[in-house]
Amino acid sequence: MTSTHTGTPQSPGGSAADAAEEPDGGMQRGLKNRHLQLIAIGGSIGTGLFLGSGKLISVSGPSIILVYLVIGFFVFFIMRALGELLLSNLHYKTFGDIAKDMLGPWAGFFVSWNDWFSWVIACVADIVAITAYVQWFNPHIPAWVPALITALVLTVLNLQPVKFFGETEFWFAIVKIVAILGLIAVGIILMATQFTSPDGTTTSVTNLWTHGGLFPMGASGFVLGFQMGIFSFIGVELVGTAAAETQSPRKTLPKAINSIVVRILIFYIGALVVIMSVTPWDEISPDKSPFVATLATAGFGLAAVVIQLVVLTSAASSANSGLYSGTRMLFGLAKDGHAPRKFALTDRHGVPRRSVFFTCVFLFAAIPLLFAGDGVIAAFTFVSSMCATLILFTWGSIVVSYIVYRKRHPDRHAASVFKMPLSRVAPWLVLGFFVFIAGTLLYGADTRASILAAPVWFILLTVLWQLRKRRLIKEGRPLTGAIPTVAHPLDDE
Repeated sequence: MTSTHTGTPQSPGGSAADAAEEPDGGMQRGLKNRHLQLIAIGGSIGTGLFLGSGKLISVSGPSIILVYLVIGFFVFFIMRALGELLLSNLHYKTFGDIAKDMLGPWAGFFVSWNDWFSWVIACVADIVAITAYVQWFNPHIPAWVPALITALVLTVLNLQPVKFFGETEFWFAIVKIVAILGLIAVGIILMATQFTSPDGTTTSVTNLWTHGGLFPMGASGFVLGFQMGIFSFIGVELVGTAAAETQSPRKTLPKAINSIVVRILIFYIGALVVIMSVTPWDEISPDKSPFVATLATAGFGLAAVVIQLVVLTSAASSANSGLYSGTRMLFGLAKDGHAPRKFALTDRHGVPRRSVFFTCVFLFAAIPLLFAGDGVIAAFTFVSSMCATLILFTWGSIVVSYIVYRKRHPDRHAASVFKMPLSRVAPWLVLGFFVFIAGTLLYGADTRASILAAPVWFILLTVLWQLRKRRLIKEGRPLTGAIPTVAHPLDDE
């Protein structure tokens, strides 16, 4: 029978090996530097880029390049704030830990449950995308079949030790990186040789502005691009969750975060420039992956099939990462008393199995969703916009926590070797940007429903917090778990 652990510190009688193996209360630090670096890269290359960029291009035209640059600019500051916070106290495991320490127990409850729910929704979006990819190969396959198989496979994958997760994501990320770099290389060759497609279109970077200019849809199209554009970046914060199970966070975390700029320039800007140089933006179908369409247009039929397999793998990778993050967040909630205690139990490999099973139940919601709307893309748009709405709250909590941290712990900030750039001004600029994003979600007809539904979720959270708070007080338990202030064992590395 599998043994379980409650996540309490080792007793004096425990072995030194055990204490070293589980210094973080049940979960094991099984991720190495190469895992964290590739998780950071893979987390920023998700379904939103591979599938959602087709619709974004149809809405914004070439200005989508500027949209990604602007979003990437602010995401970098969010991640630098998160990096400084995490390294200020290695006892932080999740954003919820940071929020409860800086803002109060209620904030830990809200942030953690919201992040868990947003990842459930993101996983559902990925499963919907996987269904679209599978039906590209055979449209006669019932939509529920790939959705069901994916949900079951994800469950099995997340029941494995964290080292297995890291290795899986490592190779998933390698596949995505090679595919995008290959696409960019092919595009450069086509531009250099002035390749002409069967329909008479010549591959050239001038296609970016000769089909109505850089802003063919005007200011309205540019603004609408931010709606789903923000979804493409969901997952970059996964590096913060993974840091809790990384062997050398002080060395690996700064490297992973600082590489964000290069990743955005190569994988987002580079890929989109190539795509719209090969195929003019007004000829790209919003219902298909532009990566596949680009290679098919160029006459690389077999390569298009390979890319389709890659984007399918990418969606599986995104879902796998999202499920990992969600289960770890639920594990933290249980340890804080904000979720049933059983979710804090881990097996002998440090895997919170009950958290995994509970979270995976919700993945099957993707199946009825596929039959509720006007198609896969419509379902993907609704789910991804809902996820984008919720992630604004998670990212906002990081920024607000940073503002409080900087005021409350000026000594920590001064001693930090990984300070957030422009730390006095940047957090407020980021919060202003979030207000702008919320406005774009309200502005778009496809995304308005998601942001209007968000208050219902937060009202529910308010009710649940009051009920949980009363129960904790009645039982004489603290409103949340304490964050240690003593030196972490890894501070000596």
